[in-house]
Amino acid sequence: MKRCSWCNPNNRLYVQYHDEEWGQLNTDERYLLEMLILESFQAGLSWECVLNKREAFLEAYDGFDLDRICAYDEKKIAELLENKGIIRNRLKIVSSIGNARIFKEIQKQYGSFCRYLEQFTEGKIIRECGKTTNEISDRISEDLYKRGMRFVGSVIIYSYLQAVGIIDSHEEGCFLYKQNKGEKI
Repeated sequence: MKRCSWCNPNNRLYVQYHDEEWGQLNTDERYLLEMLILESFQAGLSWECVLNKREAFLEAYDGFDLDRICAYDEKKIAELLENKGIIRNRLKIVSSIGNARIFKEIQKQYGSFCRYLEQFTEGKIIRECGKTTNEISDRISEDLYKRGMRFVGSVIIYSYLQAVGIIDSHEEGCFLYKQNKGEKI
């Protein structure tokens, strides 16, 4: 079965992620938070590195429960910094907590984080390949920075939009490639 060229066929987790998640729309709020946190930890690293630690992140971050993450304090930060299963970067850990709090504020303002994202895409799925940023990821990144989020540059946000299926970048020839454009979220 032919997959996108970036997918390491020797990593079962990577293949499963490519086949079952990446580029497939998922608007579940917990999933949107999980991917935002994981993508922010990717900064300067490979997605494969983060993906290999996903289960440890899931446990360390209390199943990506938004309210619990928003309540994290210095004791929890210290605990996360000692967890060898996750990426132990203090700036990223502190930012992930702050970003979760802003995520929650956005939910309150828009009714959901998904609705917030839809304002940038006009509620459509974008299909494009071979890019690392676009005008939409630029605008979302800029808005999130203004709100106080960190580790949400345009490349990270573009990857995030791919991860949650708002941007479908499966390559031509990949068994998941679709030609139709403009589907509604």
